Amino acid sequence: VVVVVVMSEVVKELVKERGRARFRTEELASLLSGGQKALDRQREVRAVLENDYVFRCDDYYFNSRTQKYERALEKMVRFVSMVRENEWSMEDAMYARSLIHEQIPVNLHWAMFIPCIKGQGTKEQQEKWLPLANTLQIIGTYAQTELGHGTFLRGLETTATFDEKTDSFILHSPTLSSTKWWPGALGKTSTHCVVAARLITQGVDHGTHMFITQLRDLDTHEPLEGVTVGDIGPKFGYQTMDNGFLRFNHYRIPHSHMLSRHAQVKRDGTYVKPLNSKLGYGTMLFVRSYMILDAAKNLKKASTIAIRYACVRRQSLMDEGDKQESVIMEYKMVQSSLLFALSSAYVFHYTGIILRDLYDQLQTTLSSNDLSLLGYVHGTTSGLKAFCSETTSNSIEECRKACGGHGFSEFSGLPALFVEYVPACTYEGENTVMYLQCARYLLKMLSAAKRGDDGVPDELQYLVSPSSSNEVENIETVEDLRVVLVHIAVSNIEEAAWRLAEAEKEHKTKGAAWNACAHTLINAAKSHCQLVLFQYFVSATEQLDGVCSRIVSAYESMALMFGCQCILKLNPHATLSDDTVLALSNTRDAVLKDLRIDAVALVDAFDFSDHTLNSALGRYDGQVYQALYDYAQKEPLNQQQVPQAIKKHVLPLMKFTRTVFGGTSKL
Repeated sequence: VVVVVVMSEVVKELVKERGRARFRTEELASLLSGGQKALDRQREVRAVLENDYVFRCDDYYFNSRTQKYERALEKMVRFVSMVRENEWSMEDAMYARSLIHEQIPVNLHWAMFIPCIKGQGTKEQQEKWLPLANTLQIIGTYAQTELGHGTFLRGLETTATFDEKTDSFILHSPTLSSTKWWPGALGKTSTHCVVAARLITQGVDHGTHMFITQLRDLDTHEPLEGVTVGDIGPKFGYQTMDNGFLRFNHYRIPHSHMLSRHAQVKRDGTYVKPLNSKLGYGTMLFVRSYMILDAAKNLKKASTIAIRYACVRRQSLMDEGDKQESVIMEYKMVQSSLLFALSSAYVFHYTGIILRDLYDQLQTTLSSNDLSLLGYVHGTTSGLKAFCSETTSNSIEECRKACGGHGFSEFSGLPALFVEYVPACTYEGENTVMYLQCARYLLKMLSAAKRGDDGVPDELQYLVSPSSSNEVENIETVEDLRVVLVHIAVSNIEEAAWRLAEAEKEHKTKGAAWNACAHTLINAAKSHCQLVLFQYFVSATEQLDGVCSRIVSAYESMALMFGCQCILKLNPHATLSDDTVLALSNTRDAVLKDLRIDAVALVDAFDFSDHTLNSALGRYDGQVYQALYDYAQKEPLNQQQVPQAIKKHVLPLMKFTRTVFGGTSKL
């Protein structure tokens, strides 16, 4: 079945906006996609997916939770078939999957289960499991979080005790709080999972290790004996995902099911520890690098919806003499929120690409037991995961609020975008904990810099020879702003180190002292993260070759917007002079005016189709009111003029009250 999309006339406001753009949107779209050939290919793949009836989105806002789950499974199966039918490459398939509105239940199969086997499995284990997983003969997930334990891995209670007599591990959930809780696709979909459990051999607890575990029969899909598994119920979002619970009752798995690339258990129960306890971080770092790209994707969608709508929606007279209400994009506070979201989307896009390449480089070094990159990548990505997910969640909500009352409608696409994205602030490490992990690494590097050690990475050389000035009277270039960002980062990291040293004198334990300094430590981490993001984006901008000068200029403006707004949000008066804060504010206001001109062109370059956005407010043609009205006609309540609930409850009530009070139905 082919879905026919009818394009209507573009409203005059968006025609005007696009007409004044100072660069070709197609050139920027090509740049963001990795070249014109890649952009054309993405459009071809998108057309195939959007023209398939299974991937229609007209029911997206109206389905019950069970219907949402069933539709997600339907799309999952059809997607797998389409990959084979069209002989899509890995890049094609990944792009197509990003277009599917729902969180499909096999996402963790690809994002965690397979990478975990690749990163922590031996050659023999990979040869056994990857062909099964890659062809979906089995469906896997990743079970780490427990009912009573999350980010703190050492607190996990699930045990895997090695039995030398049977050459097997016995998985057991000893307490209610040891129940695995939250893993996606665990509730009803997955047949296997990688389980994080405490390894016990010869009576010794060796801490958390990973085990491949079959949960369900491959023919009947029934849970195996010793396995209790199910769905945890309704959530704030993620309604298409069967997040689940899992308990083991002395459940045996073969010796070969412990992922043993870094640590091993011999047949006699002897434990062989890894060369470095952090070698198992690879999968986690892989996920974090892609989380930055995911943050960029969601922020691109939110800013596209909100900016297009803000350039169409008219609200109030800016001056009493005006003959027409102003489009809300002309109001400075709207610009400030939306153009920061837009700039952040671009910054996160390029940072995600850089981190993806950095992860590949890390894997190469780890394979030769070179751990030199591990500390920086782990410490910085901990902070970036928190900073980007926090910024994206907050900015999606800012985009929704900028759309006024219509932003509260599901049809705007923004509420769904928010509830589907905001779990990123919690999964793969709760953000506060991630900031503190980053801060711990920064204090370690500060100490190393002060000692003159050679182990301080290039990205942290600003700690070795920091700028001492807290006053910059004019911020006209990205270099001017970089100086300010470096000063803030150094000041906040040094303050955190000083406060921690003072707290350790006052408190009995180091843990209590660390807790007392949490706010200062988090500020230090945020300062480092905003500097890293800024520098990565500026570096990407400097490497643009043969690109229209106006695009380069727009990138520089977005760098200034991002950096200035980040600083102004983070108590700038604590580290900067009043004159510098004023200069930041003036620069922010100047780039707002500049970015305002190209705002629609900058979001058009993300190349989202109306099908992908599924938003009445973010339509390319700007026909937002007609779209809202059309969406409302599909509301199930409107399929009957008088709903059964009215007949059952309200009409009898009104009939009764008329009888009691002597009223009549004829007024």
